Amino acid sequence: MDNVNLKVKLYLEGNGDKFMGIGVLWLLEKVKSCGSLRSAAEEMGISYSKAFRMVRNLEAAIGVDVLERRRGGMERSGAKLTPFGEEFIVLYDSFQKECKNLLDKPFSEFSEKLDSLICKNKNG
Repeated sequence: MDNVNLKVKLYLEGNGDKFMGIGVLWLLEKVKSCGSLRSAAEEMGISYSKAFRMVRNLEAAIGVDVLERRRGGMERSGAKLTPFGEEFIVLYDSFQKECKNLLDKPFSEFSEKLDSLICKNKNG
C-alpha cells in the first residue's frame, strides 16, 4: 500500500511516567538555539510551565541536570544546556533515529504481504 506509512512514538518512562520523547528532545534543542526555556516554549507553542515540567521530569528521572539556569537581571536570565545535556540530546537523537530505522525492513515486509492479501481478497 503506497499511501500507508508507519508512525512510531518512542519515549522513555520510569515508574509508569513518561519523561523523555521527541517533544522533550525538540524542547532541549530549542533551548540550545534560543538560550532560554521561555523563548523555546514560545517558539514551540507550549506554555512555559509545561516546558518547565518537561525538563523537571526529565532531570528527576535521570538524576542529572540537563539545563543550567541563569537568574536575576536581563543579562543573566535564560538557560543553556549543561555539558551532560549537550551529550544527552545527541545520544537520545541517535538512539531514537536508530530505533525507527530498525522498523523499516519489517514494515516493508508487512506492507508487501498486506498488498498481496488485499489483492487476493479483492479479486477472489
